[in-house]
Amino acid sequence: MYYSVVQSGKERLAAKKDLRNEPAYPLTEAARYIKVPAATLRAWTFGRPYPTARGSSHFRPIIRPVSLRPPLLSFWNLIEAHVLRALRTDHGFSVKAVRQAVDYAQRELDIEHLLLRQELCFDAGQLFLDRYGKLINLSASGQLAMRQVLQAYLRRVNWDADQFPVRLHPFISSVPANSATDSMPIAIDPRISFGRPVVVSRGISTATIAARIDAGETVDALAADYDLSTAEIEHAVVYERAA
Repeated sequence: MYYSVVQSGKERLAAKKDLRNEPAYPLTEAARYIKVPAATLRAWTFGRPYPTARGSSHFRPIIRPVSLRPPLLSFWNLIEAHVLRALRTDHGFSVKAVRQAVDYAQRELDIEHLLLRQELCFDAGQLFLDRYGKLINLSASGQLAMRQVLQAYLRRVNWDADQFPVRLHPFISSVPANSATDSMPIAIDPRISFGRPVVVSRGISTATIAARIDAGETVDALAADYDLSTAEIEHAVVYERAA
């Protein structure tokens, strides 16, 4: 069960007692779940040093991790990274432009954690485009393309009554499917299996399924054992083993 989101002054997430904002995922594990390189996710969440002509500087993170020491992410951090992947990796927006939008939303519009908000989903990102389009400098064709990208990503997030994410259906492989009918058999939900990926119809851990296949059991045997379809077993294995 989740605790409710408390509103005060700014729209803040009532984080400390909510499973969705508890430290839960080491960086490499989180990167594997959302199918981005660990080094990329580290830069997005913890920043990184880089050389300059005058010495060294520091890349400022875009996502605020729930725990710096030890470096751990929350479920909500996973959602932010999932959306940032849509903007950054699959559509090529510059880090500077996305950071400007996130900073502007917090400073001028009192919206914290922009990448976590359901407003981003309305009309496939229309609100995002209306408010931050100039910062991202989108052409008309760019706006159309971005709507398609956001739609593919945000339809994989379930939201609660307070308009915050409760469940993520990650992409099966590192290359997202484009089909609107793409199935979503895998889920990450803080209430199930300690927030680890499961086959959503039965709550069976994808890691457990992959481990049993590696031990020599067959797809048909596992499907019968867990009362799953063979397709669900295969999706679980592909998700666990996809690069």
